[in-house]
Amino acid sequence: MSTRKINVGIIGASGYTGADAVRLLAAHPNAEIKLLTGNAHAGKKLADIYPQFAGLDVPPLVKAEDADWNGIDVAICGLPHSTAQDVIAQLPDSVKVIDMSADFRLRNADTYAEWYGRSHDNADLLGEAVYGLSEHYADAIKQARLVACPGCYPTAALTALLPLVQAGLLSSEDLIIDAKSGVTGAGRSLKEQNLFSEVAEGMNAYSVATHRHAPEIEQEVAKAAGLDDVRVNFTPHLVPMNRGEYVSIYARANGSTSDMKAAWQDFYADKPFVRVVDDAPATRHVRGSNYCLLSAFDDRIDGRVILFAALDNLVKGSSGQAIQNMNLMFGFDESAGLQQQPLYP
Repeated sequence: MSTRKINVGIIGASGYTGADAVRLLAAHPNAEIKLLTGNAHAGKKLADIYPQFAGLDVPPLVKAEDADWNGIDVAICGLPHSTAQDVIAQLPDSVKVIDMSADFRLRNADTYAEWYGRSHDNADLLGEAVYGLSEHYADAIKQARLVACPGCYPTAALTALLPLVQAGLLSSEDLIIDAKSGVTGAGRSLKEQNLFSEVAEGMNAYSVATHRHAPEIEQEVAKAAGLDDVRVNFTPHLVPMNRGEYVSIYARANGSTSDMKAAWQDFYADKPFVRVVDDAPATRHVRGSNYCLLSAFDDRIDGRVILFAALDNLVKGSSGQAIQNMNLMFGFDESAGLQQQPLYP
């Protein structure tokens, strides 16, 4: 394993994804945290916001505009959608960037404007960005300066779908994706619908037929299928847990579930974080880890299958995948800093 060290800056370190990047990088053998930004908490120590980091030697938070990027090798950006692109555009070319927002995931600027309500003002960067689904675009990620990490829902759905669509085992038509996420998927900012009394002891669908991850899933499925356009039925749900993501996919089959499991096993054979399991996976079996669990079952309706994917939305669905991509970009062991086993029970 390489002993080389790189200096990392985290933009938006006071949010959930930024803080989880700190947690994971603290155990990374090749990375040192040299810069933390958080405009609302500038001047504070990270431990003032997250007491669990009291023993961690990291710099205090500064405003993004006051950050000194001299000597920083890579920026991991945890800013909200529509905010990240402006900050990233100001970074020096010498700094590699891993963006956890949606600002560089969609390859078409018009599609971005339609779904995110503002123009994409950095077309040159958009054209440069590599979609950061680690297991599928590793070769491009290794050469990239800017990597756009997928959303947590697309990471789960696409990890299950892409190998099967590419192998011709699954139709890209009539895909129904029933997705569920923990509350941290909505970020740390105060929102009435995420208050404890609004979330606890209940479950609800949200952004029905309008969720912004739908075009991201469609973009990648269409590419895998060799088509110009694909439409999926995607509905997310909020469940009363902090971490976790669970995706159930109902699809038209062109092969048996045995063939599908074999295709997964073959495609992910040398990928350390994707596991194919026999039983339906559970979010408690991935909590706190960078793993994604997959499983497939025959539907009782002839010619249809049910696929499952489970992951931790803050790790494999965000910060963990960001660090996995960082490892690829700098030639480190892909699993460096990500060896944590799931926290169970």
